[in-house]
Amino acid sequence: MRLTTKGRFAVTAMVDLAINSDGAPVTLAGVSERQLISLSYLEQLFGKLRRHGLVESVRGPGGGYCIAKSLDQISVAQIILAVDEPLDATKCGGKANCKGDGPCITHNLWTALTDRIYSYLESVTLDQLIYGQKHFGREEARIMLSHA
Repeated sequence: MRLTTKGRFAVTAMVDLAINSDGAPVTLAGVSERQLISLSYLEQLFGKLRRHGLVESVRGPGGGYCIAKSLDQISVAQIILAVDEPLDATKCGGKANCKGDGPCITHNLWTALTDRIYSYLESVTLDQLIYGQKHFGREEARIMLSHA
């Protein structure tokens, strides 16, 4: 399994949105400038995030996007899955048909790894990421998240 730019950018954009909202909508142009992510790419990602109920769009002057739920109710796993990023370390997509009609000899290893990755990403919320950004340096935030 490897996390693609789609998943990384979605998480980065959601953290940016949460940090910069202050109760008002945040424009994707602003996120694009701050995070150096293409505006058209952000528009695609936010369409998916909106359909999954993680963000809400506000139209008109002063419009943009707002987080749709409490920050402690949105996990990194939810964000990644919302943009169609698979969280699966198996070669077969979890179907247990890696060796034709059955699982390969290491299928259980990769399934267990998938479960651990998902559990970790499900345990880390936007609230924790924001708190780490606002209150700690990079190393302290990394240590805090390693205990999540």
